[in-house]
Amino acid sequence: MQNAHLSALEAKHATLDRKISDETHRPLPDQMIIAQLKRQKLRVKEEIALI
Repeated sequence: MQNAHLSALEAKHATLDRKISDETHRPLPDQMIIAQLKRQKLRVKEEIALI
């Protein structure tokens, strides 16, 4: 169970990383969206660290 949860969190972290990268490389990146995605990514990273 815990291994599946960890895998799901790692996948979510990678998805958020990809979204941040995509937004950053747009012609006019939205800094609010980037900040929100980074906060989400940090929460996921912290949850991974607790496991």
